[in-house]
Amino acid sequence: MVSVNGRINLGGQDQVSAILTGPVRTSETSRTGLIFAHGAGNDMHNPLIVSVAEGLAKAGSVTLRFNFPYKEKGKKSPDVQTKLVHTWQCAYEYMQHNQKFPVRRIIAVGKSMGGRVASQMVAEGLMDVAGLIFLGYPLHAPGKKDQLRDAHLYRIKAPMLFFAGTKDPLCDVEKLNDVLDNLPCPHDLVVIDGGNHSFKLPKSSSRSEADVHRQIMEKCVSWRGKLE
Repeated sequence: MVSVNGRINLGGQDQVSAILTGPVRTSETSRTGLIFAHGAGNDMHNPLIVSVAEGLAKAGSVTLRFNFPYKEKGKKSPDVQTKLVHTWQCAYEYMQHNQKFPVRRIIAVGKSMGGRVASQMVAEGLMDVAGLIFLGYPLHAPGKKDQLRDAHLYRIKAPMLFFAGTKDPLCDVEKLNDVLDNLPCPHDLVVIDGGNHSFKLPKSSSRSEADVHRQIMEKCVSWRGKLE
């Protein structure tokens, strides 16, 4: 695979870091590009995001991961919604117009907050995607399973792939299944037994983090293939 460090312009002098990755041989390049947005507590170097993005690139896809402005500046608190949306839009345009690995369609991939924002944009018609992948969807706040963040999901027609851990305090699997049963679009769910919001397992588990990441990456590869 080949990785290119870049800068995404947000307007004025504002920029964020990005890494565009694709296969060594351009003839093998999938015409589907996947854009990865990180969660509130991490950045584009999150081990899960890196593992899945690089695995997809080795399998022939083009991937782009980027930072939101607050992480670029070393801050802990996420940007306001409008800035998150704007950054996502700029990353989308960056992928669309890149000349290194031209793509025809885009899949939005998000870790927690990154996926939630992407799904809201798709629901509002602000971004046209071939599909959405959620690496842990924040369906509710911890301990508030009766206050679901699901209203906009029912307006999405693009296929969606969800990954959820059985020990995720932000996404009760039973509640998520109820949501999925009522979605109007094609959807799939992969449950990581014992996984938390980042799919990390208890120390007593016999599975390694690399094995979990590999499972997620391989599912993304096969699911992406069905969309082409």
